[in-house]
Amino acid sequence: MRTETLAIDFGTSNSAAAVLVDDKVRRIPIEQEAETCPTAVFFPARGGPMRIGAAATDALIGRDEGRYMRALKSVLGQPLAHEQRVLGGRRRTIADVIADFLVEMRERAEAATGLRFRRALSGRPVHFHSGNPERDTQAEADLTACYRAAGFEDVAFLAEPEAAAIANFGMGTADGIGLIVDIGGGTSDFSAFRSAGTELTILANHGIRLGGTDFDYALAMAHAMPQLGLGGQLRRQMQGGLLAVPRAPYAELATWARIPFLYTAETREMVSEMARLALDSRKMSRFATVLEFELGHELAFAVERAKIAANAGGEAGRIEMGFIEPGLYETVTPEDLETVLTDHRIRMRDAAIETLTAGGIDRGDVGRVILVGGSSLMHIVSDEMRALCPDAQVLYSEAFTAVVDGLALATRR
Repeated sequence: MRTETLAIDFGTSNSAAAVLVDDKVRRIPIEQEAETCPTAVFFPARGGPMRIGAAATDALIGRDEGRYMRALKSVLGQPLAHEQRVLGGRRRTIADVIADFLVEMRERAEAATGLRFRRALSGRPVHFHSGNPERDTQAEADLTACYRAAGFEDVAFLAEPEAAAIANFGMGTADGIGLIVDIGGGTSDFSAFRSAGTELTILANHGIRLGGTDFDYALAMAHAMPQLGLGGQLRRQMQGGLLAVPRAPYAELATWARIPFLYTAETREMVSEMARLALDSRKMSRFATVLEFELGHELAFAVERAKIAANAGGEAGRIEMGFIEPGLYETVTPEDLETVLTDHRIRMRDAAIETLTAGGIDRGDVGRVILVGGSSLMHIVSDEMRALCPDAQVLYSEAFTAVVDGLALATRR
């Protein structure tokens, strides 16, 4: 079996793999015929193999007993990545889970191609963590260890927006200055580049820890969590008077990667006591229901669907929460979404400006802005980039496969 380099885009929300064959990119269907695979896992409560991708999501939706996990990449570089938990009947860390996910990707790629993959070229955000070089370095070290544990003897990394630039530098205007805007599930990454014929020069890379999961968090905290008691008040047991409902457990529930760790006896007991003391006990009881029946991921998906619907414009989306209480929902208008995401929009704009500044580029010299990543489909992204570079073409690349295409092309270097 011939050994080749496997290009892997291990993403916060979705992952993809590809290989270069006869100088052409071949995307590898990791599950069924799909070119991308949700970066999600499910451990059946009664044992059995870990399920990944759509199979993991199907298990969750089907209410199978077990533990669902998503947004694994977001914990790299943090102590949480190495904390042991009982998953699938044995103690594992999230780093172990990531390694197992990468094993599945490698083995399925080998089965689909008949090739042997012991080298990987992996995408990585420009920064896993904004403004924290030590944690950023640790995150890459964690991911390197995961690849090695997954059976790869050698792994190299390429910044994800730079990979997207390799895949797309010929898009739109033939030559000149371009800006890649790659908004994924966990990070926003930017590459400024110059193209001249077949020559591509990267002028600057920049990135921040901000992505689609942060959009979900902001929407959940503003529009879903108040229906579960956030913003309410609790009676003091001893001194009298009132206390504000603590924000921390809701922040955990609104964070994809941390949802599974709320399902503890201690947290359930705390929320049960909060429901007893709450002025609005009905809302707080909904939170207790979410914990009792482990409905956190169903709620996260409901928020995500409402975000997508409101982003489509024209009509409001609804956070459907009937699985918590019959008939329960919260309306989200396009205007609501715009308001909730205002701060994120400003952060993205500032990061794009910083990229251009680092490359010594005037905004008026940008001939095209190429949008990459699933969250680049949000209107706040395209609207802000049009305002920032008014003379540029704003072009949409392959949202979910541009990075892996560029990685595969980069393996010939």
